[in-house]
Amino acid sequence: MKTLLRGRQQEQRALKLLRQNGLKHVDSNYRCRHGEIDLIMRDGDTLVFVEVRYRRSRNYGGAAASVDRNKIRKIVKTGLHYLQHHRLDTACRFDVVAIDGDGEPQWIRRAFEMA
Repeated sequence: MKTLLRGRQQEQRALKLLRQNGLKHVDSNYRCRHGEIDLIMRDGDTLVFVEVRYRRSRNYGGAAASVDRNKIRKIVKTGLHYLQHHRLDTACRFDVVAIDGDGEPQWIRRAFEMA
């Protein structure tokens, strides 16, 4: 339960950062059979799928490095599912908000592309 609560707190920190930078909140914790997307935002005409990663420390590479190929594949498939499910034909991108320990969230725009 502590882990789930900590995850939600970090998602709120990420949401605050993104809103402060002008993005509009569309959806949270979108799930389908492929996986989950933590935050879905709108940046002008672009739909932004955001993965929020938290690590207590930077050991083993930290939060940003924890987004591996397998996770990227799941996020992309889930993003495509979201677009199809909502019948959207819009530009989109994939961002990561990485948080290490008590440090400030690091927003990585265009962290990866659809392959």
